[in-house]
Amino acid sequence: MFEKRSDAGYQEVLPGIRQKTLVHGAKTLMVEFLLEKGAQLPVHSHPHEQTGYLVSGRIRLSIDGSQQEVLPGDSWCIAGGAQHKAEILEDAVAIEVFSPVREEYIR
Repeated sequence: MFEKRSDAGYQEVLPGIRQKTLVHGAKTLMVEFLLEKGAQLPVHSHPHEQTGYLVSGRIRLSIDGSQQEVLPGDSWCIAGGAQHKAEILEDAVAIEVFSPVREEYIR
């Protein structure tokens, strides 16, 4: 499966947080997040493992109570079931891969 770059298809999931599924297969799904300064992703968990890479901007990520400021080029992995949240410190772009596939993210 190939997907060409496009500005279409983003959905606002929370104020200041937009996402777009880029591509998915049988076991993984890749999502691009556009994050606005000041936005908050509240504490939540899900059964999916979540691996991410910060393309640009700056965020504060908390995973099971451990907090880290994330800068461009930094990456993370969140185990399935882990409590996590994010605070957007600067406008940012993040790419994340979920496994297994998050069916609700398939357009």
